Amino acid sequence: APTTHFSPIFYVGAELTSGAGLTVSTEHAERAVYVADGSVTIGDRAVVVGDLAVLAAGVAAGVVAGADGAKLMLLGGAAMDGPRHIWWNFVSSSKERIEKAKADWKEGRFAKVPGDPEFIPLPDR
Repeated sequence: APTTHFSPIFYVGAELTSGAGLTVSTEHAERAVYVADGSVTIGDRAVVVGDLAVLAAGVAAGVVAGADGAKLMLLGGAAMDGPRHIWWNFVSSSKERIEKAKADWKEGRFAKVPGDPEFIPLPDR
């Protein structure tokens, strides 16, 4: 489904047969490879199903499928402009904005999900 994003990103599925390879270019600053099925090697590193390999910045990465092939997600984009803070379902570059989001959630100021009347309370932690 189409989504709104505020910086250059990529999210690509790839399926490799046994021994096949691809190169993840340096076009984007932040890059990673998620192995959904099978296994790969990236340089001398073995990456197996369920692993996310974060790639070194500025270095093209060769990815080679293992004996059973591999299904991958290649993802990444522009580097963030600073640190992000995460609390429950809220992510922001500002801790104050997260506190405001908590208050807004408690007071029901977020839009409801169409077709889903359930309200999930804010966690205590």
